[in-house]
Amino acid sequence: MDQSGRYAALDLREEELIAGDKHVLVAYLMKPKTGYGYLEAAAHFAAESSTGTNVEVSTTDDFTKGVDALVYEIDEANEIMKIAYPNDLFDRNIIDDKAMLVSFLTLAIGNNQGMGDIAYAKMLDFYVPKSFMDLFDGPNVDITDLWRMLGRPVVDGGYIAGTIIKPKLGLRPKPFAEAAYQFWLGGDFIKNDEPQGNQVFAPLKETIPLVADAMKRAQDETGEVKLFSANITADDHYEMLARGEFILEAFGENAKQVAFLVDGYVGGPGMVTTARRNFKDQYLHYHRAGHGAVTSPSTKRGYTAFVLAKMSRLQGASGIHVGTMGYGKMEGEQDDRNIAYMIERDSADGPFYHQEWHGMKPTTPIISGGMNALRLPGFFENLGHGNVINTAGGGSYGHIDSPAAGAVSLRQAYECWKAGADPIEWAKEHKEFARAFESFPGDADSIFPGWRDKLGVHK
Repeated sequence: MDQSGRYAALDLREEELIAGDKHVLVAYLMKPKTGYGYLEAAAHFAAESSTGTNVEVSTTDDFTKGVDALVYEIDEANEIMKIAYPNDLFDRNIIDDKAMLVSFLTLAIGNNQGMGDIAYAKMLDFYVPKSFMDLFDGPNVDITDLWRMLGRPVVDGGYIAGTIIKPKLGLRPKPFAEAAYQFWLGGDFIKNDEPQGNQVFAPLKETIPLVADAMKRAQDETGEVKLFSANITADDHYEMLARGEFILEAFGENAKQVAFLVDGYVGGPGMVTTARRNFKDQYLHYHRAGHGAVTSPSTKRGYTAFVLAKMSRLQGASGIHVGTMGYGKMEGEQDDRNIAYMIERDSADGPFYHQEWHGMKPTTPIISGGMNALRLPGFFENLGHGNVINTAGGGSYGHIDSPAAGAVSLRQAYECWKAGADPIEWAKEHKEFARAFESFPGDADSIFPGWRDKLGVHK
């Protein structure tokens, strides 16, 4: 059934829809299956995303038609369609009239991706009008709060050197806490890796008090504030709350220095919102484990990593992993910096829509996955700034001298970039950075050919 007469309005103008402040706009990559017209399939997609079905029904009235999702632009040659969703389509909380990301996802990527006339569809960008944005939480804590605790300026406070406890699984409580202590002697921030929680060999109630003690000892020895991101991911929201409350009690006077990590992709928006609303004073660390199943550039369904990051800011994530933009071990490209710009700036361009955030607090780009001191100068040069959290696991624990030396090498890499210095010349005056060349010789050979002769290092 061709529904383009009702669910398509190609005479609508995007600038007028934006000025009207009454529609969420979504851009998709979409290809119909063979035998279906592009506009016909797009209209069916919009119908299934809103008020329609695959047959005419007797219960539709004039009001219902007023909240139809409408295809307002198509580019068949490039497989692009854009749909306008009236704000009123989306579900609201009964407790506070706030909007739900779950409802947005239910409509915008719900049944429509599995319809018989759609070969594939993937959300590439979306635009949120101010009237709808005001219904989302947004972050309550951001990187400025971390900078303040670290004694730094709250504007351009710079690079936060972090790590992930390695190995990611298998450490018992005492070795885990000792690994944390050793890094904190040189670095700022430690996160649980995403699977770490309450394993039988490392019960949370044994591990966390030891980590809290390690933090105190490291602070006493260095005179610096330290930060820890604790994983409270769980199927049950009550379990999440119980974990969070126990962790804060264990850290005691240092509780504000604890972030809460949630696996927001596998756990879903409910997990993120539960953490955001019940632990308002904690930095909310969104880990996106599993996202590649739908966001990978090789996947033509789901949504992109850009879309995932943008949604995380609406939900209230203080920080989210954004990949390494081609400089680490994970899939990514240099122009992924657009992801970082969208979540950290008040005004930013997406691939299809310009977004104003109207003062909503920023979400920090968290850089993780195969990074070490040698890769960082190029990363910062590409991004254009260093106001990020970097969790370098192997880049710290793989340093030839110690995890603390690894942490110092990361900081020195940032300082090298900030000074506009040549990394080889910088290494001659900065021991820990110099030793990173010997720690990661494969990267050194690739990024800095001839480094051995220049630094006087020979096998």
